[in-house]
Amino acid sequence: MGSVNDLLQETALPSGVWVEQHFPGDRLEHAPSALKEKFLASDIRSLIHPGMRIAVTAGSRGLSDYAPILRGLVQLLLECGAKPFIIPAMGSHGEATAEGQRKLLEGYGITEETMGIPILSSMEVVQAGVTETNEPVWIDRNAWEADGIVLFNRIKPHTGFRGEYESGLIKMAAIGLGKQKGAETVHSGGPAKMSERVRMFGIRAIQLSKVLFGVATIENAYDQVCDIGVWNVPEILEQEPLFLKRAKSMMPRIFFEHLDVLVVDRIGKNISGPGMDPNITHTYLPGALIDPELRAKRAERVVVLDLTEESHGAAMGIGMADVTTQRFFRKMDRDATYPNCLTGGVTVSAKIPMFFDNDRLAIQAAVKTLTGPEKHGIRMVRIQDTLHLGKIWISEALREEAETHPDVTILSNVEPVAFQADGNLFV
Repeated sequence: MGSVNDLLQETALPSGVWVEQHFPGDRLEHAPSALKEKFLASDIRSLIHPGMRIAVTAGSRGLSDYAPILRGLVQLLLECGAKPFIIPAMGSHGEATAEGQRKLLEGYGITEETMGIPILSSMEVVQAGVTETNEPVWIDRNAWEADGIVLFNRIKPHTGFRGEYESGLIKMAAIGLGKQKGAETVHSGGPAKMSERVRMFGIRAIQLSKVLFGVATIENAYDQVCDIGVWNVPEILEQEPLFLKRAKSMMPRIFFEHLDVLVVDRIGKNISGPGMDPNITHTYLPGALIDPELRAKRAERVVVLDLTEESHGAAMGIGMADVTTQRFFRKMDRDATYPNCLTGGVTVSAKIPMFFDNDRLAIQAAVKTLTGPEKHGIRMVRIQDTLHLGKIWISEALREEAETHPDVTILSNVEPVAFQADGNLFV
């Protein structure tokens, strides 16, 4: 890369400041206690009888308070005399293998030792029935053979479509419980039909199986649980859209728009399905049913610097960046990345952009290829990831906007970007 690096050495980068973005921060002080309170206040205990084998779903996303809430749910079932077990309910994630899905849960601290119950990880499914369009509905065999199923998931806006049900319990039933085969069936209708197919397959899966109740969380802009729902089956259908509406209203965002360069320190499956939440970065996949005005908010250049360890090499979403690093490329595992893309029928998500020896060169490449602004007026933002948008870095060209924004506090003086000796921003 010697000649390439030489081309970039003289590319100047803007100086900038660190700022704090302020969002509403209502949260539950102790989510497991809130879960217990709502569980005991409901009539759901009457659905659980001593000796019942109950499958509890665990997805692939990095939810706030994931392990503590799941452990609290398990304890409630044990106190009712049930015999719960956990099943990974994550479609084709985790390399579309039983061991890969088990490892994903281990990364979140969810093991048989920490939960105190078995984790039955298998890709084997049964056809529970068909939809109104005569398509097969697939259910994890262990869940199908249980005496009951409890759906547990976070509710949030989906990254590729809008509808009555997006990411949540209905999608967990449609795609998570269906494992790779179910996910492939739902996605086979293409992006344009995802909303209606998630709804159709999810509701049908609940009707055909033994779902007893659902536990849903929503999170505030700081990735903290702010409410939790414990619902029987009819309530799932009624309450999930209301939780989704609240989740949308609390989403964080980058207050600065019309960016030339957006630098994202890390992406990963524990952060968002497509690595970085396009509701934040506007890096929507082709075909996603999203308002064109939102697509237009994408920065001219998007730089991704690293992949989270929790992703275990699954690099979905890197194809939506313009530039990345050799560090990222070396962490990418095709066996962990491609199954999700093949199942969902989306190849662009795993395409590899230009990658450079270090962070400095990657950012310089983004700046050098800009077509619009004068180099001294570059509108650039750096974020840790799309879950953490409180403290961010902005270039000097955005400072005046920051000074007048009611929800932004400037934290530092204007300084050049502080690279380490190896040209990286962090280890």
